[in-house]
Amino acid sequence: MTNFIMNMPITQELVEKKYHLYHSRINNALKACFEKELPETLYAPARYILEGNGKRIRPFLTLLASEAVSGFSETALNVALAVEILHNFTLIHDDIMDQAELRHNRPTVHKQWNINSAILTGDMMIAYAYELALKASTTRHAELIHILNHANITICEGQALDMELEEKQDATIADYLDMISKKTGRLISASLEAGGVAGNATDEQLQNLVMFGEKIGRAFQIQDDYLDIMAVNGKSGKMAGGDIINGKKTYLLLRSLELTTGADHDLLHSVIINKGISADKVSEVKTVYERYGILEETAALINSDTEEALSAIDNLPHAEGREYLKGFANILMKRDF
Repeated sequence: MTNFIMNMPITQELVEKKYHLYHSRINNALKACFEKELPETLYAPARYILEGNGKRIRPFLTLLASEAVSGFSETALNVALAVEILHNFTLIHDDIMDQAELRHNRPTVHKQWNINSAILTGDMMIAYAYELALKASTTRHAELIHILNHANITICEGQALDMELEEKQDATIADYLDMISKKTGRLISASLEAGGVAGNATDEQLQNLVMFGEKIGRAFQIQDDYLDIMAVNGKSGKMAGGDIINGKKTYLLLRSLELTTGADHDLLHSVIINKGISADKVSEVKTVYERYGILEETAALINSDTEEALSAIDNLPHAEGREYLKGFANILMKRDF
């Protein structure tokens, strides 16, 4: 199979086929988690959130990382499940803090049950994720637990920075990039790092996987900001400029505040001061972005981060896993949702 892949480029069709195959594999394995029935208010919410329409991007990256360094992913499945369960714990607690009522068009856990049950279930899921990591077919369990612990702590730091950023009227690009690297980026890089450990990667290979994850994670989040202002109403349920309307500090808004003066600057600063702006002003903000080249600059940053990510894993030893990683990264960066 490896020789076939080396002689034939990994097409988007092949990557999507593998993604759907592994998506089913991951979902089937997740169904076997949290089989205990009692206490019902502890385990039922865990099963409920895992039954949601999750994309399973992080565990897929874990499996591909293992394949890129070892040629196989079978021993990484428990690690991939641990990563996904840790991710879903963060979603439960994020929804509580955001007072969100829906996730994937279903009531959030704290709405379906209550806040206390949601907090307790999230806490339990952390420990469950560690237990899965300890069951991985490797002798490097201490490294796996350290990676998950570091990711968990870093995500909490990112969430705290995000809350502080909401109230900060003089926020900078550096503040924003630090926040997204911790809140979003670290779990992506940890997914790859843990997959590498499961595949018995060398230190250099782990560094390459982490760099890939950091760059893709940042590009992915900044692309979210970009797609928001470029969205067509109704696309994936998004309203064009929803971030601006809600007063969210994004890369585009903060970068434009650095460059603008006069009335343009006052308009953008009003988004910060008033914690949002009326929908009929979105086109004016977009015009400012266009006038100062913010959209082109943001697209260029997304592309450069993606290119650096792809280059970081050029020397990983197993061509099939390596090229699937690159192919999946390219699909993520070409999305329009």
